[in-house]
Amino acid sequence: MKTQLPVITEKDFLSQVKDLAKVYHWRFYHPFLSKWSERGYPDITLIRPPKIIFVELKRENGKLTTHQQEWADLLKACPGVEYYLWQPSQFEQIVATLK
Repeated sequence: MKTQLPVITEKDFLSQVKDLAKVYHWRFYHPFLSKWSERGYPDITLIRPPKIIFVELKRENGKLTTHQQEWADLLKACPGVEYYLWQPSQFEQIVATLK
């Protein structure tokens, strides 16, 4: 029997990822109001030289919009840039990435 994960909002998930980034000494950026940002730009940018990571956060089963997919494709095409689509069920993988 599969264990049912508790439902978590994107806001709470964002807070968890931000706290985790602080623990592992990443510089964390999330726009205050995305309505003035480029449509589809990833939710967060993380920097800890020599790495830069762009992350889109989604609830479980959340899907990328067309604009988010365009940004994802562009970022993944850039050597040395890491792009992730993270969902709460991937928390162990997120920890491993940020460690």
